[in-house]
Amino acid sequence: MNQLKVLRAKDYPRMPWKNGGGSTEEITRDAGTGLDGFGWRLSIADIGESGGFSTFAGYERVITVLQGDGMTLTVDGQDARPLLPLDPFAFSGESKVSCTLLGGPIRDFNLIYAPQRYSARLQWLAGEQRFFSSAGTVLVFSISDALEVVVGNSASKLGRHDCLQLDGNASLLEISVNGPCCVIELAAR
Repeated sequence: MNQLKVLRAKDYPRMPWKNGGGSTEEITRDAGTGLDGFGWRLSIADIGESGGFSTFAGYERVITVLQGDGMTLTVDGQDARPLLPLDPFAFSGESKVSCTLLGGPIRDFNLIYAPQRYSARLQWLAGEQRFFSSAGTVLVFSISDALEVVVGNSASKLGRHDCLQLDGNASLLEISVNGPCCVIELAAR
């Protein structure tokens, strides 16, 4: 049975980074507490200065700059392309990663997931879009001040950085969005 909920940005708990170098607003996760036990986690991080990232052995990460000029990541000694706003980049949670900010502070959006437990698909959409998903969990993260999301016959209104979370999907579900957002589909393995 589908469980649909809207998570509001104003309610996201703030938690320290694993390496102590900053803080994260946790949007949602599948299970666990603190920095342990989750199969997937969605969060927003504020990066005020260049520096190292926490490692998450056994996880994959997808990061996207939300606000600010962007950053360049160095992953296991190799410089990645400059990451500009809304340009996602994937890397292993086990990698040694540091960032160099391209201007001032940035905010970024992070999906961390355990690939042995979940398959994941992340895509940024703009304008009106309609798609179908059979993933067990579907997340729609808004970067608009007013985003309407229709899941089946249920319509929800999201503000900036709000997130719609659908759990327990066992069918091919029709989903429509009418503005810029990130759609994440997670399927248990």
